[in-house]
Amino acid sequence: MIRIPILHAGMREAFPPVEFALDDPNGLLAAGGDLSVSRLLDAYRHGIFPWYSADEPILWWSPDPRMVFATERIHIATKLRRWLRDCDWTLAADRDFAGVMRACAAPRPKQPTTWIGAAILDAYGRLHATGHAHSVEVYAGAELVGGIYGVAIGRMFFGESMFSARTNGSKVALFALCRVLREWGFPLIDAQVASSHLMTLGAFELPRKRFIAQ
Repeated sequence: MIRIPILHAGMREAFPPVEFALDDPNGLLAAGGDLSVSRLLDAYRHGIFPWYSADEPILWWSPDPRMVFATERIHIATKLRRWLRDCDWTLAADRDFAGVMRACAAPRPKQPTTWIGAAILDAYGRLHATGHAHSVEVYAGAELVGGIYGVAIGRMFFGESMFSARTNGSKVALFALCRVLREWGFPLIDAQVASSHLMTLGAFELPRKRFIAQ
């Protein structure tokens, strides 16, 4: 049986130290609590994020190692670079945060269910309204074809999810985000947990201790 600390909704209580997170499942730290702006900001400041399914309580994670992008080392394949030179898509930031979140929450061919439920949509909408959560949008004409959203605190951008309605839509959003963050002095984008797809784009694993030190 897995035993982890239980947080209580509406109460001001500290998260357990991230060193107490489980090894299996990797990074599970606590359950319960709420998705208030103050609790979410406290979580991100300590390298913790919520991730749970509709039939679960709120689960809080801090995996070790952590998947990240270095904004100066994003990988753009040669074929994609050539395609981008002729692409007439346009970019925007924070134009349609809710639309990006809804698109990220939509079912996908290999992912029929989503962890981005109504509570997450509402919580991150509040983070956006208070200036902490942001999005990058990619448009083909008036159509939203790609995007990414996440939380910015200090010099760290905590990426939450991205989507493509057309091929390369999410990649263009990610590359645009990296370029802007690099100019603003953000060294890393948090990508949370490892995936082979993210690694093809240049993501790599960073020990949690080093990630927290950032």
